[in-house]
Amino acid sequence: QSQLVESGGGLVQPGGSLRLSCEASGFNLDFYVIGWFRQAPGKGREGVSVISSSGSSTLYADSVKGRFTISRDNAKNTVLLQMNSLQPEDTGVYYCAASSWVVLDESEFKYWGQGTQVSVSS
Repeated sequence: QSQLVESGGGLVQPGGSLRLSCEASGFNLDFYVIGWFRQAPGKGREGVSVISSSGSSTLYADSVKGRFTISRDNAKNTVLLQMNSLQPEDTGVYYCAASSWVVLDESEFKYWGQGTQVSVSS
């Protein structure tokens, strides 16, 4: 069964850091663009960052530029999202997803994980 699994979420104080991981099972991530999306309580899902299959191209939402870094290790079939200087507005469920396009449009993403909760609070 092909699936994506997120991990690394948790509770952190404002200004803190977390690193999220997205691992694939049942298929090879090498061929896919991988994106991170998040959904805050009571809000719609928004694109956070995306990385091309080779890792040479990335996109970030304006709200996370300079604070978040996306990377991938195809040998480990894993994509990482390093999140620094976290703020309460970063709170939400974070999802990784697979696509063929380097865009932050969730409608272009076909495979989705179940999500991991990130909470930023003092």
